[in-house]
Amino acid sequence: MSATKSTRKTYKAPLPGEEIVISGIAGRFPDSNNVEEFKNNLMSKKDLVTDDDRRWKLDHPDIPQRTGKINDVNKFDALFFGVHFKQAHTMDPMCRMLLEHAYEAVVDAGINPKQLRGSRIGVFVGACFSESEKTWFYEKLQVNGFGITGCSRAMLANRISYWLGVTGPSYTLDSACSSSLVALEHAYRCLIDGQCEGAIVGGSNLCLHPYVSLQFSRLGVLSPDGRSKVFDIDADGYARSETISVIYLQKAKNAKRIYATLVYGKTNCDGYKEQGITFPSSKMQSKLMKECYADCNLSPNDLSYLECHGTGTKVGDPEELYAIETAICKERTNPLLIGAVKSNMGHSEPASGLCQVVKVIGAMETGLIPPNLHYNRPREGLKALEDGRLKVVTELTPWNGGYVGINSFGFGGANCHIILKSYTKNKINNAAPTDDLPRLVTVSGRTEESIKVFLDDIEKHPVDTEYIRLLHDIYSDDIQGHLYRGFTIVGSKTSERSIRETENYLGAARPIWFVFSGMGSQWPGMGMYYINFHNKIKK
Repeated sequence: MSATKSTRKTYKAPLPGEEIVISGIAGRFPDSNNVEEFKNNLMSKKDLVTDDDRRWKLDHPDIPQRTGKINDVNKFDALFFGVHFKQAHTMDPMCRMLLEHAYEAVVDAGINPKQLRGSRIGVFVGACFSESEKTWFYEKLQVNGFGITGCSRAMLANRISYWLGVTGPSYTLDSACSSSLVALEHAYRCLIDGQCEGAIVGGSNLCLHPYVSLQFSRLGVLSPDGRSKVFDIDADGYARSETISVIYLQKAKNAKRIYATLVYGKTNCDGYKEQGITFPSSKMQSKLMKECYADCNLSPNDLSYLECHGTGTKVGDPEELYAIETAICKERTNPLLIGAVKSNMGHSEPASGLCQVVKVIGAMETGLIPPNLHYNRPREGLKALEDGRLKVVTELTPWNGGYVGINSFGFGGANCHIILKSYTKNKINNAAPTDDLPRLVTVSGRTEESIKVFLDDIEKHPVDTEYIRLLHDIYSDDIQGHLYRGFTIVGSKTSERSIRETENYLGAARPIWFVFSGMGSQWPGMGMYYINFHNKIKK
């Protein structure tokens, strides 16, 4: 009790506008090229773990063939990110993709990356193993030195800071499976303490080398059939999976869009355990959750959903559910809905925490909790499941939002718990304009095709003045490396077809070619000569 009282003093409810919010999200997930695809796949109960040979062709009895795989690992726009081609070829794919999704998360928050240069933005990345460094450090006959800067885990965060030109804290954390959620907690603390004014939080995991999977298999944590049967009586381990995900945090008063409020986050460690370092501790997990809600003066009844760590291992699930039972269920008057995204996509290890966050944000946006897969009968001896105090979500479940808890536990005993709150905002008239004026929307991109895709997406949706304002904030200034610009006019009542144009932009300043002063220099017939090329003037 004394520990709880002492920790309470460290939490102070933020003033209005000072709340820490998630304002940008991006990433790619197993067979999901972006957040929207991932959300739709979760909602449709798609099993994102596959048994194809995209990563390796090795028939080994101890290596499960089913893993969750992301797409386009081999692609990277080095020129856009200012990376020398020699460096790009010896750069860890995790580093390349974190750069891409950091850019996307910043833009998703309605921010032009140029606006961040010189600001105290922190970068916090959760990562563990690099399964590509062996290729560049130990197998290549030609060593050019770029392997050091390409495969150092420090560079996962530092290169993002370098490219954006931001000066806040920048480091990579490794607490095993809880790495990305611990990175999120670190970012939260730095924002609260004033060490940075915004934060980029990333998580990365790739399964590129079969013998890393062999190590996990012989540790006894992988499911032989490659299915994460979380909370089920047949649970026998998890499927390994890949993810690269990034979110952007800032204070509510500075945010242009808000996905969720990050209410609180806290970590602890199991310490010594007689059963061994990898054995989870329900006692310390329970202690962490109790302290989190006591610190915030939240009642267990305030929690509307809990996204569990939920690996599907024989030891991990019972320990976690017992911790939830003792920390939360004893004081609840209604069942607590629980789930675990690992049942849908496998375990992306250090990146798994951000997968949980993205799943929860998808539920907040849609008002529907995605269902768990591979759950048929509850594990025996788990009283809270058997008597209904805990209820696993197995079908799309309507949800009114509220407070959400997220658990993430590392195999070395590093535990993290995060509390999110759904953001409720009523758009007046669904942000439709109150007039019939047409709106000009300008965008830029690397290719002409990207402009076309972007404009097509804008035109197929009803006019949303808030979204248009967000786009104006991003594209009103140049984004270095964007070679094409385009525009469309939406909401026009004078034309049934869309009015749009795309043009290559080389960045060169154009000379002045027409001047009209408008100050007493007019006379009848002036400008008649220019009618001959009025189409050019019109353009």
